[in-house]
Formats: sequence, structure tokens, C-alpha cells
Amino acid sequence: MYVVESKGGAIACMLLSLFFLGTWPAVMTSLERRGRLPQHTYLDYSITNLLAAVFIALTFGQIGDPKTAEPNFFTQLAQDNWSSVLFAMVGGIFLSIGNLATQYAWAFVGLSVTEVITSSITVVIGTTMNYYLDGKINKAEILFPGVACFLIAVCLGAAVHGSNSADNKAKLEGLSADKEAGNGGTPVAVTAPEPEEAEFGTADFLIELEHKRSIKVFGRSVWIGLTISLLAGLCFSMFSPSFNLATNDQWHTLKKGVDHLVVYTAFFYFSCSCFVVAIILNITFLFRPVLNLPKSSFKAYINDWNGRGWALLAGLLCGFGNGLQFMGGEAAGYAAADAVQALPLVSTFWGVLLFGEYRKSSRKTYALLGSMLFMFIVAVGVLMASSGHRKTST
Repeated sequence: MYVVESKGGAIACMLLSLFFLGTWPAVMTSLERRGRLPQHTYLDYSITNLLAAVFIALTFGQIGDPKTAEPNFFTQLAQDNWSSVLFAMVGGIFLSIGNLATQYAWAFVGLSVTEVITSSITVVIGTTMNYYLDGKINKAEILFPGVACFLIAVCLGAAVHGSNSADNKAKLEGLSADKEAGNGGTPVAVTAPEPEEAEFGTADFLIELEHKRSIKVFGRSVWIGLTISLLAGLCFSMFSPSFNLATNDQWHTLKKGVDHLVVYTAFFYFSCSCFVVAIILNITFLFRPVLNLPKSSFKAYINDWNGRGWALLAGLLCGFGNGLQFMGGEAAGYAAADAVQALPLVSTFWGVLLFGEYRKSSRKTYALLGSMLFMFIVAVGVLMASSGHRKTST
């Protein structure tokens, strides 16, 4: 099997993972904004997410001759390692629920702020747990200041959301007032704009988006999205420590002489449980949807090819992103690998470029947004600088 043995290789895995994990949310958000039901999108996503794990296991997990204490993928499938397998599967359950929750949070809170909240909770809780599980191989004097940077970025992210929400409210009120004035002072209901594409950041754009998207957000409490984001963050904070326990057996649950799960085998079981939970929940949501979404059916899902290719791509990006994160974490420590939680940097870039987030906002919003991104850059750099090197068994 292929093993990442250098700190440089581990950092390269983390950087590539950062790009993948910051990009797939933008793909999923784009489909929701075009009106595709999130149940359909997540079912497609789940298929290729699993296939990515299978591909990684059958290639990287089978490369070369097995080494001592590092057997190949097929060898481990027959070993008595179920205690570690269960840890890996628990991690997959947490990830599946977390990813499913964020799909709804993006509509209410926005791509950038959702990722800031979930990533920061993951760092504060998950990174601290991984630091102790890894035997403190990361430099504490560097690691925990990095965690503090993420906390500061959370505060800035909340401020960005508050300022941007105030900007959008002012735009909509201004549009309503303009229409009322043009109608002789008679109140006018806000309706969808003319068919031509509205300019990013305008009130017409916000109204057009609300009419096109599958999850309706106008008139909903902001606390709905924040609560869903909090749930997702708590789930994300647990999946990496669970995977850490699966591959390193810090609690000594394996029988004497049984090899630790290699990262590829653990990722396979992790992704299988993630897939099963996703299928069960989303098939349920087809017939019993949440948040007032329309009911669907399995037949409607099979026949829905609008955006299916993009949903399948999102699954591949997430699958390979998680795999690379775990490969880097096995070499440099999972606490340092949690630096990929700076993925809001990538997501914000796509949010601004593709979806027009923060377009035509106030100077205050731009200043807060710039400060948040700067703090995230500092945070990811500090966490990567804290990486140690795990001693391998011989």
C-alpha cells in the first residue's frame, strides 16, 4: 500500500483536500439555487462519494507489497478488526448527518457563513480531541493559537452575516418603497422580476433567486439556519477523532497481534456507513420532506437528470477530499490535518464568483469579509505549521 511518509507530502495532501472540500459545497449549492430538490442531489452525491472510497482502497490500498503492520486492503478485510471498523463506521455516520445538514443550512445562512460556523466548531472540538488522541505529536504552542484564530474568524463570520442580512433587507425595502411610490403611494407586493437576468446583488436578483430555488427562505427565522449549522458542526467535530481511533487504536480495543486498520481500509468502511445513512435518510425525505419542501418519489428521482452530472461530480470531490485529508492526517497528525477546515476560504471564493454573495454590499460588510478571510489564512498557516510526524511501526 502507498504511505505518505514525509511532512511535505502530508501538507500537499491537505492543500489538495482543502480545494476539493471547499469546492463541492459550491456545486451542491448551485443545484439547489437552480431548483433541484436536495433529496435528489444528495442521493446522486452519495453514490460517487462511495465510489471514490472504493477507488482509493483498490489503488492506493493495494499498491506494492504489504509491509509489517501495514497490510494491503484485501488482507485487512479478513482480519478480526471489528472494533476499529466500528469506530470508522461511527465516523461515517457523523459525516453523513453533518453533510446532509449543511445542504439545508447553505440555503438559509449562505455558503460562506455556514462553512465558517461548521469549520470553526470542528476545529475547536475535533482538533482538541485529535491533539490528545495523537499523543500530542503536534506543537501545542503553535496548534492552539491556530484554534484561537478560528474562533476569532467565527466572530467575524457572524458579523459578516449580520451586516449582509441588514444590507439585503435594506435592498428589498428600497425596492418595495420605489414600487409603492410609482403606484401613487399604494402598497405593492414584491413579485418576481421580469424574465431577463437580474444583476448580482440587487433586490431583483434576491427575489429572482427565491422564486427559482428549491428551499424557500423568505420569511423564515435566521435561527433555523444557525441551528442546522450548529448541528452540522457538532457532527463534523466527531468524525475525524472517530477515524483517528479507527486507524491508531489509542484505546487498545484490538486483540494482541491484530494490525491497526490502514487509512484506506478505514476510509472504505467509513464511506460505506456514510452511504447507508445517506440513502436511508434521503429516501425517507423523498416521501416525508422537511422544511416544507415538495414531496417526491423514487421514480421522480430516477427521471430527474437536471444537474445529475454536477451532483455526481460533487460526490467525487468530497470523497477524494476526505481521503486526502485522512492520508495527510495519518502522516502529520489529525490535528494538523484539520487545517482543511479552512475550506471557507475556497467556498467564499466560489460564493462570490458564482453566486454573487456580498455583491453591492456596504463597506462595513466588505471590511468584515476581508478581515474574516485574512484570519482564516492565518489560521490554516498556523495549524499546518503545528504538524508533527507520526512514528510508524516497524
